[in-house]
Amino acid sequence: MNNRATSADFVTAFATGWPENQPDIMVLSLTTHKGIQDFALNKEQALLIAKTMKDTAARLAKPKTV
Repeated sequence: MNNRATSADFVTAFATGWPENQPDIMVLSLTTHKGIQDFALNKEQALLIAKTMKDTAARLAKPKTV
């Protein structure tokens, strides 16, 4: 996990859902200019991602005004 690209793909859309007959996982779909990536998450992973996003968003700087 140490090998990261020097530029990031920006997510243009996302969606979450649960497959029919499989309520124990959540599917997170992320759309970038390169296409769609789907990730299957268990409950603990989904909660960790949500916590990380919330904590990171709280630290974001205010948008610059023009």
